[in-house]
Amino acid sequence: MLLVFGLIEKRIISLVSSEVLIYENSQNPHTERQAFVTSVLHKPRVIQTLNDRLAKRAQEIEAMGVKGLDALHLACAERLKAGYFVTCDDRIIRKYTGMVIAVNPVELTMTMLKQEADNADS
Repeated sequence: MLLVFGLIEKRIISLVSSEVLIYENSQNPHTERQAFVTSVLHKPRVIQTLNDRLAKRAQEIEAMGVKGLDALHLACAERLKAGYFVTCDDRIIRKYTGMVIAVNPVELTMTMLKQEADNADS
């Protein structure tokens, strides 16, 4: 994840967020983690608000086997037309088959570094 944050700082990738993520972080019992995530959540270029359409899409994503807040996170990512949804949850990566590419932080970092190298060679 530190490499992903580095890509955000270098503006190689953009961070987007949602009310769902802000809510989920507010429930984190680990004060230090909560403070760190709060500081990161101040950096997104856009924050997706919730609405009925997103709730309906989250229900459709739940039918894929992705439950609860994770389905809402993915619905928000789709609405924002995010290219990638970064997660450490392999279950989400396996089950989600929507419009956004679900990847773990290592996969995203490798993909972005390869793209940067390819662009430099062009």
